[in-house]
Amino acid sequence: MASEPVPFIDGHNDVLLALHLAGNGAAPFLERRSEGHLDLERAREGGLAAGFFAVFVLPESEEERAATKIPDRKPPYAEPLPEPVPTWYAKREAAAIAELLDELVAGGDVCMAQTTADIEAALAGGPLAAILHFEGAEPITPELDNLAELYEQGLRSLGLVWSRPNAFAEGVAFRFPSFPDTGAGLTEAGKRLVSECNRLGILLDLAHLNERGFWDVAALSEAPLVASHSNAHALSANSRNLTDAQLDEIGRSGGIVGITYHAGMLTETGGVDPDVPLARVIDHVDYVAARIGADHVGFGSDFDGATVPTELGDASRLQRVAETLRDRGYADRDVAKLAHGNWLRVLRETWA
Repeated sequence: MASEPVPFIDGHNDVLLALHLAGNGAAPFLERRSEGHLDLERAREGGLAAGFFAVFVLPESEEERAATKIPDRKPPYAEPLPEPVPTWYAKREAAAIAELLDELVAGGDVCMAQTTADIEAALAGGPLAAILHFEGAEPITPELDNLAELYEQGLRSLGLVWSRPNAFAEGVAFRFPSFPDTGAGLTEAGKRLVSECNRLGILLDLAHLNERGFWDVAALSEAPLVASHSNAHALSANSRNLTDAQLDEIGRSGGIVGITYHAGMLTETGGVDPDVPLARVIDHVDYVAARIGADHVGFGSDFDGATVPTELGDASRLQRVAETLRDRGYADRDVAKLAHGNWLRVLRETWA
């Protein structure tokens, strides 16, 4: 007998940026888009109940924008670290992108999740719960004088960096093979930002952060450590993936690793191969679960921001992930934890 569909909480998507670049407002999300990985219809088909909707500020120049993805070429590669973006520019762009989520919420089919009750309602069949996430803290002033206002507007998750430096920390450049041990740790402003996010109840996302920054956050933060869309460095030596020591610290903190479907972060040989089997995603689940426990693993798709395995395709096929977990021997109880339960626990502990 076939198992019941399991709802998913997804740790990261870039659909707001895709809508922003398309320039047609938020309305296309409410229908089935012909491009990308995610819209309301495909979310419902795949069982996506809630997700972190990223606000990512692209660089100003077209040349720098071309370098915002893992290179689609045979490794080895070592991309330069992109330049910072100005705060004024980041604030303007982030506001325009976040307005798209406000448009979606106004239609009634999407809820901006600000409490765990909003997530629980979505898991029970209510409107899709969208968590407002900033992928990179560039829209926040170094003095933090707009952070409380952003919280009031719905910000509940913050990545300290994308893969570039800012006033708070330094990201890790796209390299393969490479470790994430590059660059300096948190600035004094970054340390203050960690403390203030803990106080307000904003989840801190360590994806894209370099290793010294990671350990600075680990020493300062009182919340579970989260890497929303990262994999195991032991299985794929991408600079964006997590070392065993980082995985151990996330587990010790009670945190979570969102295993990403990004093809460029899955294989031993690197490269971006859409034909990589979905089972390779589960290899990373197995590795992290064996090392720090299945209670500390979830998923962070990177839908609309990555090349995902053709076998998965888009959000409408998320139940294939659940099926592949069951084929690997995971019981339904553990599949539910991996699909949504672990994310919900971390949100309860962080947002409380």
